[in-house]
Amino acid sequence: MRETHRIYRQKLEELTSLQTLCSGSINKQKTRLKDLKHTLQRYKHHASREEAELIQQMSANIKERQNVFFDMEAYLPKKNGLYLNLVLGNVNVTLLSNQAKFAYKDEYEKFKLYLTIILLLGAVACRFVLHYRVTDEVFNFLLVWYYCTLTIRESILISNGSRIKGWWVSHHYVSTFLSGVMLTWLCPVPAILLPEGLSLQAAGSGREESSGPHGGRVPVLDVAGPHLPPAFPVLWPFLAALQCRHVV
Repeated sequence: MRETHRIYRQKLEELTSLQTLCSGSINKQKTRLKDLKHTLQRYKHHASREEAELIQQMSANIKERQNVFFDMEAYLPKKNGLYLNLVLGNVNVTLLSNQAKFAYKDEYEKFKLYLTIILLLGAVACRFVLHYRVTDEVFNFLLVWYYCTLTIRESILISNGSRIKGWWVSHHYVSTFLSGVMLTWLCPVPAILLPEGLSLQAAGSGREESSGPHGGRVPVLDVAGPHLPPAFPVLWPFLAALQCRHVV
């Protein structure tokens, strides 16, 4: 067992050395290709017709080489992006075999499918069966957790060579933010945290009303005091949209 472990340690050190060597070589080649690309772009405006065709052909070869380097880097450790660094820290998330990559991708797809079904059933239940504040908060918390987990898994897939479209990932970032807004919007805000003269009640029920300054009944989003904060006209459409979304 000790001999087997010694051989394993030796192979692991060799693997680490090869990974470092390959990563360094790829970075050097990418830097040279980048410099060559800028040089070709600079000379393209003053080139003859034949030279322009040659420059176009070389640019196509450069793009092809960049795709090759992208595929190579999918099997090499690399630094995480800003999001993964904030969430996981500087930990290696690169999967070294195709089998492991495909297994993780399959698990990601199953996670989306199962959670989507659960969220659909939860939305229907909260709307027609369990229309309580606690169930609404639990449902919105589940939404925040779902989209946060999706963004983390997608970032790991991208680090392993997945070509996920940017708009798809951006959509999940926006969904995470909106779900977080809805979760906190349902929570009561201490009066000490609100500006003086600004009276906003939690959007727990579309039937709640508050007394206005003239003794009438006004909607939840109305302001009780006559002195409004300067930023309130800008924030009001955003708050009203959230209120309408919750009522719907």
